[in-house]
Amino acid sequence: MGNFYSEIANAMAQHSDLDCLRLADSSRWSYTDLEVRVGELAGCLVSHGVAPGDRVVVQVDKSAENLALYLATLAAGAVYVPLNTAYTAAELDYFVENAEPTLFVGSQERTDVASLTLDANGAGTLSDASRGCEAPAVVTREDSDLAAILYTSGTTGRSKGAMLSHANLSSNAHALCEAWGWKHEDVLLHALPIFHVHGLFIASHCALLNGSAMIWLPKFDAAEVHQHLEEASVMMGVPTFYTRLLADPAFPASSLDHIRVFICGSAPLTEQVFSEWEERTGHRILERYGMSETIINTTNPLDGARVPATVGFPLPGLDLRIADDDGVPVTTGDVGTIEVRGPNVFGGYWRMPDKTAEEIREDGFFITGDLGTVDEEGRVSIVGRSKDLVISGGYNVYPKEVESLIDDIEGVKESAVIGVPHADFGEGVVAVIVPDDSPVELDTVEAALAGQLARFKQPKVVVNVDELPRNPMGKVQKNLLREQYTDLFQDS
Repeated sequence: MGNFYSEIANAMAQHSDLDCLRLADSSRWSYTDLEVRVGELAGCLVSHGVAPGDRVVVQVDKSAENLALYLATLAAGAVYVPLNTAYTAAELDYFVENAEPTLFVGSQERTDVASLTLDANGAGTLSDASRGCEAPAVVTREDSDLAAILYTSGTTGRSKGAMLSHANLSSNAHALCEAWGWKHEDVLLHALPIFHVHGLFIASHCALLNGSAMIWLPKFDAAEVHQHLEEASVMMGVPTFYTRLLADPAFPASSLDHIRVFICGSAPLTEQVFSEWEERTGHRILERYGMSETIINTTNPLDGARVPATVGFPLPGLDLRIADDDGVPVTTGDVGTIEVRGPNVFGGYWRMPDKTAEEIREDGFFITGDLGTVDEEGRVSIVGRSKDLVISGGYNVYPKEVESLIDDIEGVKESAVIGVPHADFGEGVVAVIVPDDSPVELDTVEAALAGQLARFKQPKVVVNVDELPRNPMGKVQKNLLREQYTDLFQDS
């Protein structure tokens, strides 16, 4: 197996003259164009001191150059560390300090690490420095060598860097290609960002390994996506994509019989959206379940019944169990914590051995923190989360991080951040605040958090209360708050 990029390079060579990327400005990159650009960028990375195993931290807008940079990092044997473009400078400091990259690529240079710039148009010092660079040989890597670090939020402490190996990426990509019947004639409508596993790994790898074309949109825009669906055979998205398309009474304007499959993940899909999509389009959305630490764990079948409110069956080669707190499997149909073990499961958290030991059992099972059930057929359903993580628009929001900043606002006695159902985002972030005196308004919170937190983490609504509900041990009972405010966005 070795360097995962070698597999992608072989596929690119076999489909050299075919379209790889169809860009929003109507320009196109063939697989040869991508291969050449990857070589130049790999040469540039090496010339800037990037050696095998070094981290390259990247915080740039989605572009064809961004995809080529990811592949170039793999080719050079380095470790790709993508970051959400919404992170503020204050948040970025932690990631740079923790990852200790040899090189940072962003919209602006930094003073604490060697830096190059790249913008959404593919311009910047990286572009200038890499043009004409000689492509180095693809660096040999072992299956277990790191390919990427994906930072993911938990419910306590700082963001954790999930370490993914070349074998993790390769095994999961091949499993998905088979599970979803991928072929080179497919055209993927790609409107996802590429700073997390969904857009960067799950979607892109399937297309790249099969020499398929990707309609490469910089972001999701309902009208633009609707237009490009006419050219596509596969679409991947988060639930928000589907709810926003359904919000247009005229959608779809024509038959979508040419679409082979609609795939959804990163957050739970409601039965209502599942049913309405089928009624409008004639397609049953294929829902799957994954996370940064494991990429994809389960999927509904390509051929066969896709049951709403379930995430299907474990991928071949993956062991999945529903267990109690001690890792002992529960009775079929009972609720427990989802635990997984297999070739896709990460090796641990970057420089957090204690956290790794907490979440990966001695028998190799990773404790996902999600609560679920498995029925007699083996279908997995997720019924909740054992942690208080909020998933809004497919992005993780770590409540304690938000609460600590809100609690510092003048006039705030204490706060609790929760997620409640939201038709567009899956969950909307809500700040429940106990004020010192007069009510604290949303405008005040937004002003205080601007520049400190990414916008997707900030509350959409502020609720003022006299006190927070607590159990006998003094712990805030967020489950009661979620129940109380579950209909807060009902009319949004």
